[in-house]
Amino acid sequence: MISRILPPTKLERDLALQCVLSAFATGSFITGTAVFFTQVVGLSGSQVGLGLSLAGVVTLLLSLPLGRLSDHVGAKPLWAAGSLVEAVLYFAWPLVGGMVTFVALLSVLAAVSTAGNTGRNVYRIAVFPREVRVRALAYMRSARNVGYTLGALAGGIALAVGTRTAITAVPILTGVLLLLNAAMVMTLPAIERPAPPPGHDDPDAVPAPPAWRNRGFVVLSACNGVLTSNQVLLNVVVPLWLVERTDAPHTLLAWLFGTNTVMAVCLQVRASRGSETVPGALRAVRRCGWSFVLSCLVISITHETVGWVSIALIWLGHVTITGAELWQSASDWGFQSELSDHRRLGDYQGVWGLGYQVGPILFPGLYTFLALQWGAPGWAVIAVLAVVAAVVAHPAARAAERYLERAGASYPLDPAAATS
Repeated sequence: MISRILPPTKLERDLALQCVLSAFATGSFITGTAVFFTQVVGLSGSQVGLGLSLAGVVTLLLSLPLGRLSDHVGAKPLWAAGSLVEAVLYFAWPLVGGMVTFVALLSVLAAVSTAGNTGRNVYRIAVFPREVRVRALAYMRSARNVGYTLGALAGGIALAVGTRTAITAVPILTGVLLLLNAAMVMTLPAIERPAPPPGHDDPDAVPAPPAWRNRGFVVLSACNGVLTSNQVLLNVVVPLWLVERTDAPHTLLAWLFGTNTVMAVCLQVRASRGSETVPGALRAVRRCGWSFVLSCLVISITHETVGWVSIALIWLGHVTITGAELWQSASDWGFQSELSDHRRLGDYQGVWGLGYQVGPILFPGLYTFLALQWGAPGWAVIAVLAVVAAVVAHPAARAAERYLERAGASYPLDPAAATS
């Protein structure tokens, strides 16, 4: 039974454990973020929101430069260095005493986290062979959900105690766990550069064009950014809709988030099967789009329902949008693996990350307005946006594929090239 739950290879198990550890660390801090920043640092809610928005801008601006930095210094060194500095920065949170130092530390932390995450993403793609890469990433995502759950429990205990000492201990705990995470990253196998093209002793003899010239890939990253907005529905729009537009009990929210977590842990690997190729990833995109439409349709009618009907429909809508999350993640990994030029894998990661980073800035306000102000027509617009993204993703993926063929794109060596 256990062997069916755990990843089949040692490297996959090691990276899954690393995911549990890092998610445990950050999950514990995220759970108590609002309380820590308002009660300990002494900021207002609007100041916290402004600081988080500025950190998001920093992340957006650094996505491309840090992606290219990964290509120059190596994925694992950048990941390890970013993990270590990030851990140290968390120890500084109890020293923050106002808006200026809050924004300064948050911005530096955003930059360091972006660097570490870029190195991590490049490493995870390069270290696995193509046939197992998506499966490995699915196991890692399931592991991260386990870690976030443990972190939420730890943060919740600190909030339940409620003292200043308990709340201040949360970033210290996060820093300690992230130090362990950095140490674990350093012990992972090194990865080789891609093999040189036939007839060339030097990989740099045939320079790879920058990722932004691959227009299909750029458009595909934007489509992926739209489809990742399932997280905005899950975490922002549906909870607000439940509270303000339905008669469902507020305690249902806990069951919804619990359902999402269980599905993400138990079904992510299954949902990712077949997404190792571009056709398979496109199939997952279509399933994601249909799940988006079904969820918007089901939830939009709960404004008119009552009692157990509302509860059942909201739960069903949450299940279907979780399905969109699982299939979007699967397609995401397939596209990154198959449509990146591995001579400039960090650069491609930087472009791919732009879709992720624009989403949290754009969609919370847009989707909240559409759903809460327009009602059913607004939900229809959200569904149409997802369908358009899923449809456009198909020609964009094919265009990206043709571009890579013309550019003589390379893929990483077999994982036998990964050395300790």
